[in-house]
Amino acid sequence: MALIDFGGTKEHVVTRKEFSLARAKKELKKETIAVIGYGVQGPAQALNLKDNGFNVIIGQSKAFKSDWERARKDGWVPGKTLFDVEEAAQRGTVIQLLVSDAAQRIIWPTIKKNLNPGDALYFSHGFSIVYKEQTKVIPPDNVDVIMVAPKGSGTSVRRNFLSGSGINSSYAVFQDATGRAEARCLALGIGVGSGYLFPTTFEQEVYSDLTGERGVLMGALAGLMEAQYDVLRQNGHSPSEAFNETVEELTQSLIRLVDENGMDWMYANCSMTAQRGALDWKPKFKKATLPVFKELYKSVKSGKETRRVLNVSKKKDYRQSLTKELEKIGNSEMWQAGKAVRKLRPKNKAVAITKSTKGVGGRAKN
Repeated sequence: MALIDFGGTKEHVVTRKEFSLARAKKELKKETIAVIGYGVQGPAQALNLKDNGFNVIIGQSKAFKSDWERARKDGWVPGKTLFDVEEAAQRGTVIQLLVSDAAQRIIWPTIKKNLNPGDALYFSHGFSIVYKEQTKVIPPDNVDVIMVAPKGSGTSVRRNFLSGSGINSSYAVFQDATGRAEARCLALGIGVGSGYLFPTTFEQEVYSDLTGERGVLMGALAGLMEAQYDVLRQNGHSPSEAFNETVEELTQSLIRLVDENGMDWMYANCSMTAQRGALDWKPKFKKATLPVFKELYKSVKSGKETRRVLNVSKKKDYRQSLTKELEKIGNSEMWQAGKAVRKLRPKNKAVAITKSTKGVGGRAKN
């Protein structure tokens, strides 16, 4: 492990240099990795593992026709590398449970009865294990229980792999039944294309993840954008101007500077007017939102957020109501303006995530 200084606090991380792809393949040489679920994370992790030379099969319910067809179109062959959930679980020695959190609770009895002593049960989120009182996902004592949680969507996991950069992931061992749990975990982390891996626990991962996605990553970000856009429109600014000042400049320019060099560098390389205003208003936004984040974290840690997710997902009309919620966002003036703005962007040569990966330099380096 490499010891890295993160702003005065030193942490151990695992890079491809410390745990090479060759070592990962040796560790999992005799394993059959069954990726259960071909929805969000499943395609990316499965394809990355396959391209990196691991023995991978898919478990996907035919009831979800679009996911089954997507797997077939991606090259998984029914009866050879593509099976229903139960048969894949029977065949696998590493079971990557990558269906949604709500679905994990539903298929758990099928998965559990097909776990053999010495198998590894793999998650990319601590949800089902941490909130086991609600999910009833309680693994037997004779299997390894591990986690690799990429810090990005499935689309980003695949795209970053193809570009050669990889994506950062956290990893954790919840239960070591074989003495090989950590080695298996790290091997899988390298196999799915992680740029580097940092240690966590199932609890810490799920608390930070649920807070992050409800906060800065999605919920807070969308709320802040809508609020600023509305104020600009109410004061006579055009949809194009309001969208550009709210979303486009952030996503296409400023956030990239933060990504490359940090917030201080971005401030230092903006105009004095922008710099001074941002520095003066930053504390006000922090003061206004800090109580909300504290309330959010408390709700996550108590299990309140989990209960809501599980209860809502059980409703028969959930997919229809979700579609309506998303359509309301997509059809709003702000995001309709966004569609128009995106069409005006110069075309780039970004890596297409559907392209063949044979010979692609995105494989983890030995």
